[in-house]
Amino acid sequence: MLTTKLAPIKRFWRLLELYKFELRQIYVYAIFIGIVNLTLPLGIQAIINYLQTGEVTSTWMVLVLFVIGGIGITGILQVMQLRTVENIQRNIFARSAFEFAYRLPKISFLQLDKVHAPELVNRFFDTLTLQKGLPKVLIDFSLAIFQITFGLVLLSIYSPYFIILAFVLAVATWVMFKISGPKGLKASIKESKLKYSLVFWLEEVAHVSRSFKLNAKHKFHLSKTDDLVTDYLGKRETYFKIIVNQYKMFIGFKIIASSSLLIMGGLLVFAEKMNIGQFVAAEIIILLVINSAEKIMNSVDSIYDVLTALEKIGDVTDLELDQSNGTATMNQETGMAVKADKINFGLGEPKRTLIKNLSFDIKAGEKIVLKGKSGTGKSLLLHILAGIHHIDSGNLTINGIPYNNYQEDEIYESLGVAFPSNQIFEATFKENILLGKACSQTELKEIIDLLDLQPYLNYQAKGIETMLDSGGRRLPRGIIQKILIARVLVHQPKLLLLEDPLHFLEEEDKKIIVDYIMDKRRDWTVIIVSDYYYWKEKCDRVIELVKN
Repeated sequence: MLTTKLAPIKRFWRLLELYKFELRQIYVYAIFIGIVNLTLPLGIQAIINYLQTGEVTSTWMVLVLFVIGGIGITGILQVMQLRTVENIQRNIFARSAFEFAYRLPKISFLQLDKVHAPELVNRFFDTLTLQKGLPKVLIDFSLAIFQITFGLVLLSIYSPYFIILAFVLAVATWVMFKISGPKGLKASIKESKLKYSLVFWLEEVAHVSRSFKLNAKHKFHLSKTDDLVTDYLGKRETYFKIIVNQYKMFIGFKIIASSSLLIMGGLLVFAEKMNIGQFVAAEIIILLVINSAEKIMNSVDSIYDVLTALEKIGDVTDLELDQSNGTATMNQETGMAVKADKINFGLGEPKRTLIKNLSFDIKAGEKIVLKGKSGTGKSLLLHILAGIHHIDSGNLTINGIPYNNYQEDEIYESLGVAFPSNQIFEATFKENILLGKACSQTELKEIIDLLDLQPYLNYQAKGIETMLDSGGRRLPRGIIQKILIARVLVHQPKLLLLEDPLHFLEEEDKKIIVDYIMDKRRDWTVIIVSDYYYWKEKCDRVIELVKN
């Protein structure tokens, strides 16, 4: 089921819903900080009034201690806020890491076919942007809002004229962000997309660095980088202009607000509706309000970054996952019988039929070789049987039960799949073979001896615990192929789906492996695509596919 595309602001609210308890703590701290900060002007007002008497009194000392205590309490509450936000940041990082790790293998193949999965993972770095931006949004922004609100309420106590002014300022602020906010967010997202395009291109340069080294004279890699950087800088400039315009509007707003409040306060003093102590306190509150408004303005960039980060992470979390609603379980005692009745399958937009009205009946334990010219769908059929693709119509059954009726994990657990693509990842030899599956030392040693891997492992400092590079870099191609075959055979699957699994091996090794896999005493079912003649000699029969 495809995830509905959410607007960035809705993603933000959905994220905050996960941390309701922590947010309550942050806002409670912010409210108390705002209240304490606003008691300071009142304390200073009282101190000034006592200073005008010209006497040092115990009350004056109490007021001084009151102001100092307020500053200390504010600091303690701010530290407690930081602790809560830190907990949220850590949780977001861990949650995002597991979300990516869980989703990537389960993303529908048709969805992954439209993107480059390794480049998609770059979106994880937006989790770090999210971590950095949240403190400003949750602490600075919320504290500023509360301080402005309390400040304007307190000013209204001095004079009702401040209420009217506060309302006008609030409306002006809302209009300012209503006009420029969506433009800023849109520009930020466009800038981010070009940033990822540039990173992906640099990854491609690194991936095929030898080709670019041999053709460096033509400077194609630099020319394309220049185009991408130019596009990025253009979008960055557009985004920057929006931020600058917001700052210009804010400066104008700041000048108008400051002058209005100062003039109004001065006129109230001249009209003897406010004394000097109240005027000083009011001016301190005005400064707090202006500074809080400035904090909001400085947080705008962080708000855009957070919303953009959530949008980019959504590039992964919005992708459709494989759906498995089946309930049937697999018989793990025998090989798998596979039957197809007029199945059809197509790819592309518009869809092009690649397998049409295909029927076959493979009994449990049979060893089958698929034959056919290029384009007849041999590899696609293996992908369909592996559950990577799903047929458009027709009937496909495993042991007499429709394929879709099985639990997804039940089928995967019973399969042994080897495709030509390199599937070596950065881990030890043992981890690359087992992929976390339980296996006794005896069973593992049997497969290693069969594939003649032990002599190679003997030359490694840590033997089977030696670390491999991603993609098997620095490994001979034959060793890579043996590791992938070992991964297929070690857990004794019930259906083997193999495509050219022995291409880089020596003749003697090939025949030993073929004899082992095609042995009639082994009850697994084998379906293989390969031109190697010995497979055909050892198989039960050949199924030939013809082009539609």
